[in-house]
This record gives sequence, structure tokens and C-alpha cells, in this order.
Amino acid sequence: MRDGAPTITTHGTGLRVAVVAASWHQQVMDGLLDGARRGLADAGVPSVDVVRVPGTFELPVACASLAGRYDALVALGVVIRGGTPHFDYVCQAATVGITDVSVRTATPIGFGVLTCDDEAQALDRAGLPGSAEDKGHEAASAAVATVVALRGVATS
Repeated sequence: MRDGAPTITTHGTGLRVAVVAASWHQQVMDGLLDGARRGLADAGVPSVDVVRVPGTFELPVACASLAGRYDALVALGVVIRGGTPHFDYVCQAATVGITDVSVRTATPIGFGVLTCDDEAQALDRAGLPGSAEDKGHEAASAAVATVVALRGVATS
């Protein structure tokens, strides 16, 4: 665990959760997706629907389409900095778009979008053997924990 990172343990039994995952950078995405599935299984979410989209830029529209049908979503993607401003545009569009969907629909969305300077950073966060972090697991756990926290407030 990284310094300052919380340990999230929650029970999401009975929740309907979908994972929306980009397709670019297959090795990183496979790690993120596996981590999200592990995180949801650890939280007691037995069944997960997975929707693959071409890239990180497409995550917001897919989340918007699915938000009303699920208790929570997990958005997974990776953008690696290149030599043009494309990185900045895609990162900002994905972040603002996913945030907008979550707030507008009141659907918790675990944010598992890696924004990295190089492939080594992405691999180190992908939850693969030897990775320092497991951002897919973290995003899934955060989505479930947020649903549970909000339901606790709604029933108080």
C-alpha cells in the first residue's frame, strides 16, 4: 500500500456493477480489468458486466449510457504522454466527462484512468505481477464503497 492510501473493505453483495474499459495498451488494460474484477469479487459483487470501448476518450459516453442501469460503474483507461497536446486533451475530456456523468446521474464511478508519462509508469500501476499498485482494484473498491456509503446516508 502507498503512503496515505486507504484500505477499503466493504460489502457490495447484491449490487449491479459494470466495468467500462478502453482497449488501447492491451497489457496495461488487461491488468486493470483483472484488478477491477478482483476488487469487485473481494467486495462480494458476484457478477460484473464488462463493456469495451476503443479508447479512454470514449469512456464518458459509455458511462452515460450505462449509468441508469447499474448501481455503480468502474471506468478504466490509460493515456500515455506523447509529443503532442493530445495527451492533455484526452485526459481532461475523460476526467471531466466521467465526473459529469457521475454527478449528473448520482451514479458512483470508480475512476481507474491512468495518466502516465511513459509505459513503465502505466505497467507499475496496472496490478500486474511486479506492479507497485493495482489501480483497477482500487477503482472498483472505491465505486462499491461509495454506493454503500450513500445508501447508509439515505437510510439514516
